[in-house]
Amino acid sequence: MAGRRRKNTGAPAGEGAAEAVLPADLELQDLYGAFAAHGLDDEDLDDAAVLVPPVKLPGDRELAEQAKAVPMFGYALALARWAAPHRTVDEFGDLVEEDRAPAARLLGLAPAGGEVPEEAEVEALRAWSLACDLDLVELGTTTEGEHVAVPGPDLEPAEQGDPETVLELWLTAAGIVRELAVEADSLPEEDGEAAEAPAGEAEEDEDGLNEVEEARDEAAELLDEALQVLYETTAFAEPGNETVPLGVLAALLVVPEGEEPSEELLGDITDVMVALDPMLGDLAELGLLDYRPIDPELFDEEDGEEPAVVGEEPLDEEESARFGLVRLTPLGQYGIRQWLLEDGYDAPLVGDLARGDAAELLRGVCESANVLPEEELRVWTAGREPVAAARELLAAARGADGYGPLRRMLCVSALNLLGPDAAPAVREVTDDPELGGAARAWLTAQGATDVPVPDRAMALWTVVDTFAAQLLDNGGDAELLRELITDLPVNGDPAGWFGELWRVDHPYTADVLEAIGELHPDRTLAKEARKAAFKARSRN
Repeated sequence: MAGRRRKNTGAPAGEGAAEAVLPADLELQDLYGAFAAHGLDDEDLDDAAVLVPPVKLPGDRELAEQAKAVPMFGYALALARWAAPHRTVDEFGDLVEEDRAPAARLLGLAPAGGEVPEEAEVEALRAWSLACDLDLVELGTTTEGEHVAVPGPDLEPAEQGDPETVLELWLTAAGIVRELAVEADSLPEEDGEAAEAPAGEAEEDEDGLNEVEEARDEAAELLDEALQVLYETTAFAEPGNETVPLGVLAALLVVPEGEEPSEELLGDITDVMVALDPMLGDLAELGLLDYRPIDPELFDEEDGEEPAVVGEEPLDEEESARFGLVRLTPLGQYGIRQWLLEDGYDAPLVGDLARGDAAELLRGVCESANVLPEEELRVWTAGREPVAAARELLAAARGADGYGPLRRMLCVSALNLLGPDAAPAVREVTDDPELGGAARAWLTAQGATDVPVPDRAMALWTVVDTFAAQLLDNGGDAELLRELITDLPVNGDPAGWFGELWRVDHPYTADVLEAIGELHPDRTLAKEARKAAFKARSRN
């Protein structure tokens, strides 16, 4: 699939933090093509990794049941069984004329008696063609020269619901539909002329063939980008809120990040909507999407009026729905993820990092840019005995390496999920040089009243560690860091406080002081922080 690449504009907050940071909890807009490394210039864009957010998927058996419930896929299975023991076909492998009406009736596309509508026969032929493409039926010729079709070897396991067989067949079918959905004439017309040349001329004119192929490639790229945007938005949507207005989807594809749509861009958005409309409709037939197409009446020109343009004025919910609504189904998520994996993208599942022990969990969350930390922690802690889980997490949180502060912050988040029952394990580390400050703060937040105040050395070390974790977690988010800085316990004596802080034996002391010196709104405090940062660097 075509990967959308946008540069991550977040700047590192300090040399040490920049070396270690792989932001583990990126904002939604950053995950639209964010980068796993900072400092890339425009020449590096093609070599940068596109981040794909993790998604939740049902189990394979549930996905297979959903696939078998897709009408077109079910039609293909039914016709393949109907072919047993063999069925006569024409030289192209299509159903012969006399079998088309019975096939339509078999699929429930026409009543048992009376005339069969032509559309029903066409639909039956499409289902038969899909069965052939999936090798659910195999074509051959008898010794008498008769063309016949017989059920293929995958039919029985597919009918029995074998997840591997069903999903492999469905994914093949989805790929076929995805290719067929991309037609040159699905692109918007330019300058009043269709993008596709007449078929007869195109066959004779090499330039015409090139134009058709170029138009098809553009349509394929547009569809791939739209599917990836849907995949990303669905990954972050709350259950029940996965539906995206077609106009919003088109705007995400057209409008540069951080800009408001101009009048010209509004026209482009409408063009993209019109281009996507038939393609998304085709994908919906195989269960990748739930799709409400554009109401054709919106674009009818009556009495000299211009067609409607998305974005000209606010619309109510029902009126907005007439412009198209699209929702990626779990099957669609599964299919797009498989395509992303085939193209070499890292497309994780929620819970992938929660399969190991606490050390593997915290290390994986720290080192992975495309991860939802809270979800991974939630999966790992679910069903575990709180005290044992807390002990394991606290042991894994120790360490003076580059990710140590972030591991400790994640540990506290996991302790919050375990709740008060984890307190006995947390009390065991209240005197630990690395964990004691955070442990005492956590116990106090849980309502404990017998927790001693940490000594000065532990308190200052915890300040540096906590601030360093935020630097690592947010990749230098200036606004958030400014908020944190204003809460620092300077207590009216910046020279004395920073004079103590630069002496703290922590790998991120200098980085924290430099960030404070750069971002603190009080010039006096900022100056003292910069002086302290210089002393910390000099000491090292």
